[in-house]
Amino acid sequence: MRDINRTGILIVVIMGTTMAGIDSSIVNISLPVMSKQFNCTLDEIEWVITVYMLSFSVLMPLTNWLKNRIGFFNLYVGAISLFTLGSLMCALSTSLDSLLIARVVQALGGGAMAPTSMAIISYVFPARVRGTVLGWWGLGNLVGPAMGPTLGGILTEKFGWPSIFYINIPIGIITVILAFRYLDVLRKQPKLKLPFDLTGFVALTIFLVCLQYGVARAEVVGITSPEILATLGVALIAFAVFIWIDKHKKEPIINLDLFANYSFVSCILVTISRSAALFGGLFLMPFLLQEQMGFSEGMSGLLILPNSVFMAAMMPFAGRWSDKHGSREISMLGIALLAVSMYLFALLDKSSSLSSVIITMTVRGLGMGLLLAPLNAATLSAVRPSEVTMASSISTLMQQVGGAIGIAVLAIVTQAAYNKHVLLGLEGHYAHHLALKQGFHISLFILLITLIPAWFLPRRNVALKDTDAHIDT
Repeated sequence: MRDINRTGILIVVIMGTTMAGIDSSIVNISLPVMSKQFNCTLDEIEWVITVYMLSFSVLMPLTNWLKNRIGFFNLYVGAISLFTLGSLMCALSTSLDSLLIARVVQALGGGAMAPTSMAIISYVFPARVRGTVLGWWGLGNLVGPAMGPTLGGILTEKFGWPSIFYINIPIGIITVILAFRYLDVLRKQPKLKLPFDLTGFVALTIFLVCLQYGVARAEVVGITSPEILATLGVALIAFAVFIWIDKHKKEPIINLDLFANYSFVSCILVTISRSAALFGGLFLMPFLLQEQMGFSEGMSGLLILPNSVFMAAMMPFAGRWSDKHGSREISMLGIALLAVSMYLFALLDKSSSLSSVIITMTVRGLGMGLLLAPLNAATLSAVRPSEVTMASSISTLMQQVGGAIGIAVLAIVTQAAYNKHVLLGLEGHYAHHLALKQGFHISLFILLITLIPAWFLPRRNVALKDTDAHIDT
């Protein structure tokens, strides 16, 4: 028996993923302020988010290889340290270009945190309690993004936008110190000198970069422009090359055999579509609250707080429910509530009452709280213990890719709708309102479609034997 402090380990992984989670959304509320300071357009400032999500996505496929090569401890501590350094660089940025470079550094650290945390939980905790533990971990991983806008609004209004990055520095340092105390048991994890699939990684990186760039750039030059068609063509070729390489490698960067597992595929499809809808909606939210409804950055952040509170309240309950009853029904209920929240967002305008905003945020929080922990539990239970790190990497990768695409698509759609309404002679403020409304309707439609793969989630999560927990209980 090993003398380990599972509570301490959980606290450390929650702190790391909370920090990364907050940063994935804390920037959103500050975008209008950044846009004015750097004198850039909506599609340009969008890259502050997109470049983070893209870089976040690129490193994730390496997580499984790095875990085997250097171990959980070195990977997790290194990721937190790199993220903290990137945060300092962001805070010190004096131009949009320098900020984008700093966001890349920050994302390279953040990209390893979530999949590594899920794998550490699977490694340390018995299968019978993983859904419950993932519910508590989700308070950091997913309440973090929900709290980001609230915290970002207050910090931006009181101290300026660099403060949203400075706040990560003490948290990162404390997390590293605690990691040396509580994660020491992970130093004993066996390390494997597996070959690195360089060609597969390069092909996958080209695919991700070209796909994200093509979708985001399409807003500026048009989806049918030669530049976009060529970029998306390169992405398609790179993806085909990646598939071919993957099939011929003994140790591929991503094991595509996992996609023969229909339960796992159902989880991934739900992850992609819900991320596209929710991240896209989150991108539109500050423009609705600040530019349409006239709230300050701080007040906008406070109005998002009910989302965080109710999500935090529901996630442990939802995790325990999925341990006992499976993930399908509770996940579908969460998706349905999220769809209702998008419909309610589309109804908001400058004449809406404060209570209408609070109710909308509450419904969104309830939906997220019911969906996310059961979905993570279903993803981990759908694969063998040896595949957990790979599965969690794929899941987190697809979450980020779906989110980046959702942001880009909604930015394109809302900008195009705005231009159309202005050309029709509508006043600018009202044209912007109609464009945002259309964006929320698209998020609603995506969530309704998400109910289809959610139907194929397992009715009851298949519990692995406790001996599958890699550390003895």
